[in-house]
Amino acid sequence: MRPWAGSWRWITLVLLAWGTLLFYIGGHLVRDSEHPERSSRELSKILAKLERLKQQNEDLRRMAESLRIPEGQVDVGPMAAGRLRSLEDQLTRAKQKIHSFQRLTGDGPGPTQEELRRRVENGVQELWYFVRSEVKKLAHVEVTERQKYATALLQDLGHQQRSIMTDLFYLSQADGVGEWRAKEATDLSGLVQNRITYLQNPPDCSKARKLVCNINKGCGYGCQLHHVVYCFMIAYGTQRTLILESHNWRYATGGWETVFLPVSNSCTDRTGTSTGHWSGEDHDKDVQVVELPIVDSLHPRPPYLPLAVPEDLAQRIQRLHGDPSVWWVSQFVKYLVRPQAWLEKEIQQTTAKLGFKHPIIGVHVRRTDKVGTEAAFHPIEEYMVHVEEQFQYLARRVHVDKKRVYLATDDPSLLQEAKTKYPEYEFISDNSISWSAGLHNRYTENSLRGVILDIHFLSQTDFLICTFSSQVCRVAYEIMQTLHPDASSFFHSLDDIYYFGGQNAHNQIAIYPHQPRSADDIPLEPGDVVGVAGNHWDGNSKGVNRKLGRTGLYPSYKVKEKIETVKYPTYPEADKQLSAQRK
Repeated sequence: MRPWAGSWRWITLVLLAWGTLLFYIGGHLVRDSEHPERSSRELSKILAKLERLKQQNEDLRRMAESLRIPEGQVDVGPMAAGRLRSLEDQLTRAKQKIHSFQRLTGDGPGPTQEELRRRVENGVQELWYFVRSEVKKLAHVEVTERQKYATALLQDLGHQQRSIMTDLFYLSQADGVGEWRAKEATDLSGLVQNRITYLQNPPDCSKARKLVCNINKGCGYGCQLHHVVYCFMIAYGTQRTLILESHNWRYATGGWETVFLPVSNSCTDRTGTSTGHWSGEDHDKDVQVVELPIVDSLHPRPPYLPLAVPEDLAQRIQRLHGDPSVWWVSQFVKYLVRPQAWLEKEIQQTTAKLGFKHPIIGVHVRRTDKVGTEAAFHPIEEYMVHVEEQFQYLARRVHVDKKRVYLATDDPSLLQEAKTKYPEYEFISDNSISWSAGLHNRYTENSLRGVILDIHFLSQTDFLICTFSSQVCRVAYEIMQTLHPDASSFFHSLDDIYYFGGQNAHNQIAIYPHQPRSADDIPLEPGDVVGVAGNHWDGNSKGVNRKLGRTGLYPSYKVKEKIETVKYPTYPEADKQLSAQRK
């Protein structure tokens, strides 16, 4: 018998695995023939899966060819043995993909998903039974005992809420969904980053259409970064290469490129045959170089401003992420804040110096110029209530050896106050950053280093507690979205909901009717569009019913987000290049 007969048996098994997959697909489509809409969706999934398996099949074919042994050659060397092991690995992965395919396109959800769904359903029902019973008891509790009773009630409610949230977390990871989400997040971000790179590196800079953005807006780092993000979105929407003018930047006179990687490797020259100030996309179509004002002075306003997302990607983003507009903003932040080598080294050294490790909760306390103007004063106690809640939640999923808190603040006295009041927590902070964030030190390279490090560490935490009135907090939250498939819920803001300065209207859609319970409420009917003013974090939001023109409160659960989509360019040439790279 030939010594390689065993190898051909492996190859035969691979082909049988393929036959099994094709048989399964055929049977699945026949079963769904009476449901053409579902069959169409399943067929799309199957074709995408087959496209990936097609490449693997080609790899197996080449491997089989490489295993052919010339007549008379019977020596089995280590190279051939290695090929056999590789072929065995390919077979194992093929089997796994078939099982995964069966789970994704089968006749129902997996067993783990169903078990967890029932646990959540039961948990919600039991929570209602508990609340209803305890509220009835409250009427009979003596006035002197009510505070004690209310405290115990809130503790019990917190335990039940965390149990339900833990089940929901595991439900989000069940039966391969977590793996799908991680892969989809990587693929989708890779696609957008590749499109941006393509836009920013035209083949001939002298002929490229350009959008000029000056970084020196009269505000702090977070505000200036968001200014550049706004410019970048307009550049992407109008298919113009962004030219970032940052010489004599108030934070670093050498410019943006001394801190972060350049926004272009090949096109940084703003010159062109014609130059003009922004006057609208259609009006500027024959102008090669367009200068963009700050968003407050932008007229006419193009459709590409937040909170809109690209129409061609909207379905994928919405399926992946809980807040599509934040995810879209985060992709431009991700491209912009790629660190230079010295900054990357600084981050690594500071990580080791501070002892930054998980689990850890991020707290950002903004004082100084914000308090009394853009934001109210919030004592450390307000933040720590939510810190403790999150650690109790984390403890249901991971081992909490220490309750670590990364504290970022522009108030140097706060670190000692926090340590004194909460000795059971380990506060990780760099007080030199707090001093550099003061108004008298703010626009210096040392201050820039400090705010970049604070934002980096806040984004790396497991949960972020802050005030969204602060741009620093919102930047940290945006970067956090690039580190997880969906981190849209990894925050608690003590004041505002998320917003992007200069954004278009933030709208929601009523999904349940609401009859006013007091003069402060507004009525809702399903389908009504509500302009959001804010969330009171007490179960109610404030907004305007656009149909009625009335402003007031409404239960937050009775609405859903209205996702705005815009016909952004689709950059097919960039996508072709990316597909070629992945083959």
